[in-house]
Amino acid sequence: MNPALFRRGLTAATALFTLAVGLGGPPAAAADGPDSAAYLPRPTGPRAVGTTSLHLTDDSRPDPWAAGADARELMVSLWYPTDSPNGRRAQYMTPTESELLLEEGGITGVPSDVLSTVRTHAFTEARPAGRVRGLPMVALSPGFTKPRTTLTTLAEELASHGYIVAAVDHTYESVATTFPDGRVATCTACEVPHDEAFWNRLVAGRAADVSFVLDELTRAHAPWEGARLIDPSRIAMAGHSVGGASAVTSMPADPRVRAGVDIDGTTQIPLPVSGLSRPFLFLGRQNQYTPGTGDGAVTTWERDWQRLTGWKRWLVVEGAEHASFTDVGLLAEQLGIDIGADLPAARVAEIVRGYTRAFLDLHLRHRPQPLLAKPSTRYPQVHFCTPETSTCV
Repeated sequence: MNPALFRRGLTAATALFTLAVGLGGPPAAAADGPDSAAYLPRPTGPRAVGTTSLHLTDDSRPDPWAAGADARELMVSLWYPTDSPNGRRAQYMTPTESELLLEEGGITGVPSDVLSTVRTHAFTEARPAGRVRGLPMVALSPGFTKPRTTLTTLAEELASHGYIVAAVDHTYESVATTFPDGRVATCTACEVPHDEAFWNRLVAGRAADVSFVLDELTRAHAPWEGARLIDPSRIAMAGHSVGGASAVTSMPADPRVRAGVDIDGTTQIPLPVSGLSRPFLFLGRQNQYTPGTGDGAVTTWERDWQRLTGWKRWLVVEGAEHASFTDVGLLAEQLGIDIGADLPAARVAEIVRGYTRAFLDLHLRHRPQPLLAKPSTRYPQVHFCTPETSTCV
């Protein structure tokens, strides 16, 4: 495949941010007080949500990006159902992380710490609730350069419906990863030439990261008390951009990942010729992933679609842009930044949450999901595609 096409999709949010600020000037002040602070949409599930973070170290392999580092350090955020909300809402990200993420997007018209004040719905360090080995788990992987927190809206939604969610910061692939001792790792991988070998290395490393996190959370003496609630036979993976592409790499490498979701991510390492029989969902932009157009991004989905031999769906969202699918689009629009989408990011977030949860409920809980059977009048922007005939309805 053409690495430039893959790279274009990954950096779309940054380009749109920069363009919006350059054309429109500084957005209206959004952090002057509590009434104007940016916020995440409220989860729709019946459960209160708790959250915590883990610092994990994989001594079995060197870090792929940090020269001389004999081990791979990771930060993981966990969201989960709780019966004991404690009133302390989790901070979205630190002021330093906010500053570095805004700097990456070329945004200077808002306070540098504005993203540290985003209102979330999860309660920090609340007690996990559920039956032992009774809850399905979802691993989340963010886009290249993006912190794990940019998937918080999806994570809180799933946790409110009884899932344990583990979002991984892939160290040195994000603009900022903060460790408990105060160290902040920045994007060393950004400085490496982004050729095809780079992207192959990236997604292979992410698959190793996810497998290690699963090892830690499902072992006998796990480093988190709520890990005993995880049902190791019901684990899925979802991600955005290269994080979604990494699900295609992780599933053949780790049979514990029973289902996968690629959200707007051009796939890199192809599925094995022997195929993959586990359930998979492609969910992306209509203007990028409509089959039959011949674009370099969509051809990677078409290639892998032929090797998916189990349950599968290919859905495209009309009017969405790359940033629309994560908190990046939601928060940009609240800060007055035009990300170039015709469909409001809040609507795309509703679509991502609804279809991802339906997919997981179907395949991890075996609950029928009419939403996945055919197009819905509730979501007319979502089109079901049949790559074999290059049609979407």
